[in-house]
Amino acid sequence: MKVVAAMSGGVDSSVAAALLKEEGYQVIGITMQVWPSDRLGDEDEGSGGCRGVGAVVDAKRVACRLGIPHYVANFRDVFARKVVDHFCHEYSLGRTPNPCIRCNQFIKFDSLLGKAKELDAGFVATGHYARIEKGDNGSRYLLKKGVDSRKDQSYFLYVMNQEQLSHSLFPLGNITKERVRRMAEEFELPVTDKPESQDICFIPGNDYTEFLKEYVADTVKPGQILDRQGNFLGEHRGIIHYTIGQRKGLSISAGEPLYVVAIDHEENTVIVGGKHEVYGMGLIASEINWIAMEAPEQPVNVSARIRYLHREAAAVVTPLEEGRAQVKFEEPQMAITPGQAIVFYDGDTVIGGGSIESVEGENTR
Repeated sequence: MKVVAAMSGGVDSSVAAALLKEEGYQVIGITMQVWPSDRLGDEDEGSGGCRGVGAVVDAKRVACRLGIPHYVANFRDVFARKVVDHFCHEYSLGRTPNPCIRCNQFIKFDSLLGKAKELDAGFVATGHYARIEKGDNGSRYLLKKGVDSRKDQSYFLYVMNQEQLSHSLFPLGNITKERVRRMAEEFELPVTDKPESQDICFIPGNDYTEFLKEYVADTVKPGQILDRQGNFLGEHRGIIHYTIGQRKGLSISAGEPLYVVAIDHEENTVIVGGKHEVYGMGLIASEINWIAMEAPEQPVNVSARIRYLHREAAAVVTPLEEGRAQVKFEEPQMAITPGQAIVFYDGDTVIGGGSIESVEGENTR
């Protein structure tokens, strides 16, 4: 069986490809080019990050070591339209997007999957720490957390549909990160000691504010910082510099610590308040994708995560029209942020998720 392995030049994707080769798959390595070469700085040439020439070089070295073919696929146009443009637009609206989720949705498990089909490959494989299993009745594919709780990436994959899950492989889902590092040594891969990249792949130096200043410069302008009552407290540097829950960098003095509690892009204002005002009891989410079930007609009890590193919280999800849902939490949650994803779990299983549109229910505790 042919499988296309997404090879970023990092340890995880390299070990994933090695495991598939060991299991007898006919592995084809592909590195995705997603960012124009004229946008790369000198630090990107040898960095080996997703955007760098070094990523291609490292992936080719790994492919050579494994004895598998390796290709480079140009997805620059679709990446610019679906990931970069969306990232800039969301920030211009005062929202905080997650580009990794969009990349999974439109690049890895759409464009790359299409390329795999062109090559007569039955699967796309990535180095994600997550698992795909068939449900008890065999009718649905389930997305589950990776066994390594510290590396679990199921949150970023909630957008996958049944077709994509049925043609995807996550070889690292049952393995810990420590074991993956040891496996890299055992396979004698040339990237064994390569550090992980924590950057947004298309932003050099991870300085997203400088990036946004160039791409949405017309929206980066000073404005007022107000409290909930509309009182003027100071001036902000442009709404792209702020996100919900932010406390540092406000450059205003008050009798208590102040946090960003809302951003109004139409009025170009940043609203601040005390810590208790950062908490909310619910939210409205859109573009809901249900994985473990068909779209329900009745409320569903879940454990919900409003950010990747946020602790799951008990909640009730009530379906609304047009692929939207209302989420009510048992306990107030801090810094519910429009633009971020909310993902619903039942134990280790991803029930579904969506994009946070607005906050509902002020904290009264």
